[in-house]
Amino acid sequence: MSIESHIAELEKKHQAIEREIEIELTRPSTDDVRVASLKRKKLRIKDEMMRLQSPQPTIH
Repeated sequence: MSIESHIAELEKKHQAIEREIEIELTRPSTDDVRVASLKRKKLRIKDEMMRLQSPQPTIH
C-alpha cells in the first residue's frame, strides 16, 4: 500500500469518526465517555496522517 492510499484510508476513518461524534452529540443522553474515546481515536488518526505527510529526513 502506498503512502498516499494509506493517508486516504486514514482520512476516511477520520471522517467516519467525526460523523459518529456528531451523532452521539445529538442524542438526548450523550455518552461523554464514548465521545471522549472517539475524539482520542480521531486525534491519533490525525497525528498518523500528519506524520505520514511530513517530509522524511534522508540519511546519507
